Amino acid sequence: MTKYIRPSRRAFLAGGTAVAASLAMPSISRASARPVFTHGVQSGDVDTASGMIWTRTDRPAKVMMEVSTTESFAEARQLSPMFATPNSDMAIKRLVDGLPSDQDIFYRFVAADLNDISAVSEPIVGQFRTAPTSRRDVKFAWSGDTAGQGWGIDDEGMRTYATMAQHKPDFFIHSGDTIYADGPMKDEVEKDGKLIWKNTTLIDEKRKVAETLDEFRGQWKYNLMDAHVQAMNAMCPTFMQWDDHEVVNNWSSAKDLISDDRYTEKSVHVLQSRSARAFHEMTPLRITPAEPGRVYRKIAYGPMLDVFFLDLRSYRGPNGASMEDEITPASSIMGAEQMAWLKRELAASKATWKVIACDMPIGLVVWDNWKEQAGAEAVANGDNGPAKGRELEFADLLRFIKTAGIKNTVWFTADVHYTAAHFYNPDKAQFQDFDPFWEFVSGPLHAGTFGPNAMDATFGPEVKFVKAPEEGQVNLPPSEGLQFFGLVDIDGNTQQMKVRLMDRADTELWSVTLDPEIQAL
Repeated sequence: MTKYIRPSRRAFLAGGTAVAASLAMPSISRASARPVFTHGVQSGDVDTASGMIWTRTDRPAKVMMEVSTTESFAEARQLSPMFATPNSDMAIKRLVDGLPSDQDIFYRFVAADLNDISAVSEPIVGQFRTAPTSRRDVKFAWSGDTAGQGWGIDDEGMRTYATMAQHKPDFFIHSGDTIYADGPMKDEVEKDGKLIWKNTTLIDEKRKVAETLDEFRGQWKYNLMDAHVQAMNAMCPTFMQWDDHEVVNNWSSAKDLISDDRYTEKSVHVLQSRSARAFHEMTPLRITPAEPGRVYRKIAYGPMLDVFFLDLRSYRGPNGASMEDEITPASSIMGAEQMAWLKRELAASKATWKVIACDMPIGLVVWDNWKEQAGAEAVANGDNGPAKGRELEFADLLRFIKTAGIKNTVWFTADVHYTAAHFYNPDKAQFQDFDPFWEFVSGPLHAGTFGPNAMDATFGPEVKFVKAPEEGQVNLPPSEGLQFFGLVDIDGNTQQMKVRLMDRADTELWSVTLDPEIQAL
């Protein structure tokens, strides 16, 4: 049984004296009248000098915050308070900057009821480590797909999170499908007349598809009810990106919901706007002032690692319109602005490794219409020929990476609900103007297991490893054990990158060590 990991009791119960001292009245009240932190804490988007922190209260509250480089909160730095209000569903988040590099940072929240300022909560504590400015060992985890296909929180909880937490990664990349807004859950799941799963924790918002803002918020609050998720969040920052299930399955701006009787709100634009608001309220993702809802971004994590987060949802053309011979708004999946940003940032990067966190795989065929095996939902169009449609953007990007002499790009993704390692070989490709590279797939974290998918030969992918259900098996529950995550270790001395594909039981399924190509200064 995977152990449940939580912050130390000493850290969690550490006084709150410095924070409480800033209140105008003493913190004496009945325990039942005190504010409560409902869904733990989160941190994210950490770099060498800053990081995001997040929490949520059960009522309107004044939330005091302090940070320290010691678990005892000696000489803690007090931050200006924030107000948790119904406008953000009582969630707050802030960027903490001016932090020392390569340092354990402890943060602590205390909440006071706005209607009774003497009613003060117990403190709640989290921690993260800032990125280094010099070379040291770096470890991160990645995966995707949380609480999908009807598999929610049972008696064991989302155990894959506990398994990941045991490795104490510097950060975790959630590669999308962070919630399943389109996946209602039942209290019990039966197969062949037998009970195979019981969602022992369930809320009303998970019993139907999400349409209102509060229902989208409820999808996030449900996942954050899991003890393993809360424990990992308290000790490890998460770098978030999204995919389709944050809104509705396979969504683009052209998604048609007219025939889907589950939805009374038929506009995918309305659903996207509500989902995006909930996504940014409920995650510790940095806000870009020029484009507050933007998901694509770069996180610089020291001299050996830059992480580039892509968004293949917000700027795509219609699914299925993927056979054009030129890049058009209809055939696009990244969009011109995001593509220009990515090329510019890749070319400017001085990091040894350029990790591209992509919410969908490149060479795997993902159909928009699975029954008819029709319409590209991801990048590959399934014809095994020269680049067309959405493949053209990726051909252009891969050619740019080669021409600009950008070395050591590695792709990480999820989406398809199994784990695999792909090596893209130009010698075996239809489009050959690129340098070879690796793509690693992992997931689900806690959802149904499917696959494997067919490969498209356009970019010459070679399957070096795959772990998926046996033929004919679909939507296997987490209790079957086919829940996956990946671990990446970058050696501070050699700068080698070791990638390991893991399962929920913490079994190492496969690994590879990549040698960096070091460019002369």
